[in-house]
Amino acid sequence: MDNLNQKIAKVAIIGCGRVSGHHCRSVIETEGAELIAVCDLDENKANAYRDQYGAKSYTNYHKMLAENPEINTVAIITPSGMHFEHGLEILEKYKKNLIIEKPTFMKPSQLDQVFDLAKKNGVHIFPVFQNRHNLAVQRVKQGLISGELGKIRIVSVRVRWCRPQHYYDLAPWRGTYSMDGGCLTNQGIHHIDLMRFFGGDAVEVCAKMNTQGAKIEVEDTAVGSVLFKNGALGSVEVTTAARPIDFEASLSIVCENGLAQIGGIAVNELQIYTPDPTVCSVNSEDFSGNVYGRGHFKLYQEIVNFYQKNEPFSVSNDDAKSTIRLLNAFYLADEKNSWINVDKATESYRLGSANENLANLYRTPKN
Repeated sequence: MDNLNQKIAKVAIIGCGRVSGHHCRSVIETEGAELIAVCDLDENKANAYRDQYGAKSYTNYHKMLAENPEINTVAIITPSGMHFEHGLEILEKYKKNLIIEKPTFMKPSQLDQVFDLAKKNGVHIFPVFQNRHNLAVQRVKQGLISGELGKIRIVSVRVRWCRPQHYYDLAPWRGTYSMDGGCLTNQGIHHIDLMRFFGGDAVEVCAKMNTQGAKIEVEDTAVGSVLFKNGALGSVEVTTAARPIDFEASLSIVCENGLAQIGGIAVNELQIYTPDPTVCSVNSEDFSGNVYGRGHFKLYQEIVNFYQKNEPFSVSNDDAKSTIRLLNAFYLADEKNSWINVDKATESYRLGSANENLANLYRTPKN
């Protein structure tokens, strides 16, 4: 795709779960983007989105891409453990740009392989970390860049959510290391990403994990500590074992000139900003009717701007890899019962482990 100027983002969605509907709406609302088709192994799910959003529906993405060669951008919104296989196949066979929902891929080495192939084929990867676009997040980032907050001393993440057994029983991939990952990978990934977004890259981490609230193989409770390259410290507390409801999902930053704290349903409320408390209300958004907020819409606008104006996408390949490397380091620290150097870390043997029986449930037959 050497000439990106004046290109319309002609989008196809693979995987028709809950968040996929938000992708569909975001595409439709974005000038310069067009929703061509949706695909799911469950025909009823695909047809429901077809009827709601006016796109073609398929149960086989090979057929979808063969019949609609104008598609230039494919959003992969399948179980996390299938992102790598689906992405690699679409790059190799169809050479399409890819939008990949969190957590991008399960292993850092998978990002290397996919990013290298995308570069070879002249296409692009757009990782999804939509909470970076929230007003509260952007305001705090501005305060860090400008020096208003001063140097960071501590970054703290707290996610206290409720995911009972029936949540994990909804689908075979849930609660597995091969397809899902635990509370850090599924629910906590956005906060882990924002910890890096604010604090910069980490040098070392340690972590402890266990399972307390459900019969699943992955962790539903994790605590960890972080040493950042800039000398700041970090703490992580993530659980889906809180009962009976979701209580808190917040991120706070202690700096030399004050404190910033973001909370709400999805880091959408600027709750504390001591350098200028008046900015809190104007930088808080109401996500009560839409837990995903407006971040996906802004993501698709960025993609259109990338195609038409050659503006850089805000999440670079190295940026996405650094977040997944940090995520992997937490699991490795728990496995090795020691502090882990993030840059020199090997890969977790649990996260993204192979499970052919599960993978076969989510594979699309080739033409």
